[in-house]
Amino acid sequence: MSTPLDAPDQGGVATLDRELEQLLNEELQEPGDHERFSHYVKKEKILESALTGKPVRALCGKKWTPGRDPEKFPVCPTCKEIYESMAR
Repeated sequence: MSTPLDAPDQGGVATLDRELEQLLNEELQEPGDHERFSHYVKKEKILESALTGKPVRALCGKKWTPGRDPEKFPVCPTCKEIYESMAR
């Protein structure tokens, strides 16, 4: 009788972890206005995303993987409103 450790590529926890991580990464990225706006995100999260490839979450709740120059786009109105309300 074989055990999961004898054949690690045939299932088991490692396979489930990889599949779950892939599914979560796919679900975290949302289609929509991220192509039209620049969003407010903590600087350290942008750096972390650049190193790991993981998506970030903007103040407005938008989730995506940054990869373009934010200065080429207008600021997301929802992010701006939230940021300004936090500064008061």
